[in-house]
Amino acid sequence: MTDAAPKIRIRGLRKAFGSKIVLDGIDLDVMQGTSMVIIGGSGSGKSVLLRCILGLIAPDAGSIEIDGVDVVALSSRRREAVIETIGMLFQNAALFDSLSVWENVAFGLLATGRRHGKRLSRAEARAHAGRMLEQVGLDPSVGALYPSELSGGMQKRVGLARAVAGQPDILFFDEPTTGLDPIMGAVIDGLIVDCVRRLGSTAIAITHDMASAQRIGDQAAMLYQGKLIWQGAASSLLDSGNPVVDQFTHGRREGPISMELRR
Repeated sequence: MTDAAPKIRIRGLRKAFGSKIVLDGIDLDVMQGTSMVIIGGSGSGKSVLLRCILGLIAPDAGSIEIDGVDVVALSSRRREAVIETIGMLFQNAALFDSLSVWENVAFGLLATGRRHGKRLSRAEARAHAGRMLEQVGLDPSVGALYPSELSGGMQKRVGLARAVAGQPDILFFDEPTTGLDPIMGAVIDGLIVDCVRRLGSTAIAITHDMASAQRIGDQAAMLYQGKLIWQGAASSLLDSGNPVVDQFTHGRREGPISMELRR
């Protein structure tokens, strides 16, 4: 038993767009140093949940606590300070085409001109970007290239290097293996696990890839019809005992989700 407070604690989170309810009373705890994977079909609200935590979307109701502080209730300036402690790997890497690879990796550092509160020169930022590239299996010389010169797998690695460059307390991963072949997907997952463990970060990933979910997740949860209908160990995703989760994770045509779609 432990009395440790969750790193991220969500209670009663609701969000609707017009008459469409996307999040309908979400309760979720993510403990310090663990990786939570959120699964669910397209349009189930996974990305909306991440955007609410990031403050990009304002929820209609509920609380989102990070280290015990409800970020929903914070002023914009104070919320931005909390969000700066979060690293994000976007679905398609989302690199800036006009910037070199090293400038993409060091983008946050260049924007603030600081690292750990200390002023950072452009040369120091480039050297730090080189070290981050090495941590994701790329030679620092790649920093001189531009995103258009990289393969999809290399772009993902650069996106991961950028996500961890500020040594964040929290990491978010949005469909980290989308567009990758199974081998490169496994490579990216391995790098994610290594980076999360090295930093001791708390992580949330959203994915459709069940192999990826089991590789990178400690815990898992499924969003369906606006609610978290199941939570448990990521290793139990294929044997959850929940008929909706089982149909989704095994990709079966018949089941409760299919019946819902036919209505």
